[in-house]
Amino acid sequence: MTKSRPRLVAVLALACGAQLMVVLDGLVVNVALPQIRLDLDMTASALQWVVNGYLVTFGGLLLLAARAADLIGHRRIFLGGIAVFTLASLAGGLAHDPTTLIAARVLQGVGAAALAPGSLSLLTATHTGEHRARALAIWSATSSAAGALGLVLGGVVTDLLGWRWVLLINVPIGVLLWLLTAMTLTTEQVRGKQALDVPGAVTITLGVGVLTYAISQTGSLGWTSSHVIGPLIAAIALLGLFALTEQRSPQPLVPLPILRRRNIVVANTIIAGLGAIMTATMYFLSLYLQQILGNSPLRTGLALVPMSIVLTGGALASKSLLPRIGIRRLIAAGGILMTCGLAWLATITPHSGYLHILGPTLVWAAGASIVLMPCVALATTGIDAEHAGLASGLINTARTISGAIGLAVLATIASTVTTHSTATDALQRTAHGYSAAIVAAAIIAGLVTVLAVLAPATSTPIPGSKRDA
Repeated sequence: MTKSRPRLVAVLALACGAQLMVVLDGLVVNVALPQIRLDLDMTASALQWVVNGYLVTFGGLLLLAARAADLIGHRRIFLGGIAVFTLASLAGGLAHDPTTLIAARVLQGVGAAALAPGSLSLLTATHTGEHRARALAIWSATSSAAGALGLVLGGVVTDLLGWRWVLLINVPIGVLLWLLTAMTLTTEQVRGKQALDVPGAVTITLGVGVLTYAISQTGSLGWTSSHVIGPLIAAIALLGLFALTEQRSPQPLVPLPILRRRNIVVANTIIAGLGAIMTATMYFLSLYLQQILGNSPLRTGLALVPMSIVLTGGALASKSLLPRIGIRRLIAAGGILMTCGLAWLATITPHSGYLHILGPTLVWAAGASIVLMPCVALATTGIDAEHAGLASGLINTARTISGAIGLAVLATIASTVTTHSTATDALQRTAHGYSAAIVAAAIIAGLVTVLAVLAPATSTPIPGSKRDA
C-alpha cells in the first residue's frame, strides 16, 4: 500500500470506523434490552445471550480471522467482515423472534471477528514512527469511546426510533465502509499456501462459549448444579484441547514464540482486565439508571455523555503522556484511578442522585481512558507486517473474551448478592447486587495496577521482524 499522507488518513479512517462499529455493537443493545425483552417475549437467560452471543463468536474467531488476514490479505478479510456484519445487522433489526435475533447477533460476531484485527493491523502495517504513535492514540480514543457511545447512542436511538434501529443503523454505515475499503485498499499478494488452524479456532470458540454459558447459569442454579458443573468440565476440556492443538499444529493460531514475549503477555493480560471492567461496569450502569432510578433509555444515554467525553479525551491525551510518564507509570496511574472511581461508585443506593453517579463515573473513566493506548503500544512493539494481524487479534481477543466472561462472572455475583440480601425493599436488594459487582470490578482494577509493575520498559522484536522506524 502506498504510504502517502492521503492514503494514511484514509486507512486511519477505515480502521477507526471499523473499530467503532464492532466495539459499539458489543454494548449498544444494552440500553435496548428492556424493550427487546418485552417486544420478543424473551426470558432473562435468553436476553443475556443477545449480548454474549455476539461477544463469544467475536472473541473466539478473532485469532482465526487475524491469521487468515496475515496469509490471505487484510483487504479480502476486511471486505468479507463488513459484508457479513452488515447483513447480520439487517437480519437482527428485522427479527421477530428470540432465536432469529440471537442467531443474527452470533453472525454479527463472526463479521466483527473479521473486521477487528484489520482495524489495528492496517495501522501497524502502514504507519511507522510518529505517524504510528498518532494513529494509535486516535484508534485507542475511538476504541475507548465506543463502549460508552454504545450506551449513549443505544439510549437515544431506542427512545426515538425503537430498539430495531440500534442494529439497522449499521446497514448504511457498513455499506459506506465497504465502498471506502474497496476504493482505498489494494489487494495484497497471498503469502504462500499455509494452512489455517481451523481446529484451534473451533476449540477456542466452543470452549469460551461453554464457559460463558456455565458461569451465566450460576446466578440462578448455583455452582453445585449439574447444569453448571457439566458445562464447566466441558469448557476446561475444550480449552485444554485448544492448548494441545496449538502445540502440535504446524500453523498454530498463536505461535509459542509470541507467548514467550513478556511485553505481549503482560499487555494482553492488562487489556483483558480492562475489557472485563468496561463491559461489566457499563452494563450495570445502564441497568441501574433504568431499573433503579427509573430513567428512560434516552435519559440514560444522555447521563453517560460526560463519561464518553472523558474516555475519548483521556485516550487522546495518553499520546502526550506516554513519552513523559512511561508505560508502567501511565498504566499504574490509570489502574489507581479506576480502582478509586469504582470503589466510590460501589456506594450507590436506590436514592443516589445523578451527581453521586457522575463523580465516580468520571474518575474511573479517566483511568480507563489512559490504560489502553500504552498497552496497545506495548503489545505491538517490534511487530512487522507479517505478524500485524496476529498481534491485533491477540489484543482484540483478550479484550472481547474477557468482556464476555467478566460480564458473566460479575452478573453472577450481582444475582447471588441480590438473592441473599436481607433488605426488605426489592430495589435495595438489587442495588446491593449491583454494588457487589462493581466492587469486584474495582478489585480487577487493583490487579491491573499491580500488573503495571511487570510491564517491561522495552521489548525485543519477534524473530524475523523489524523494529519500527
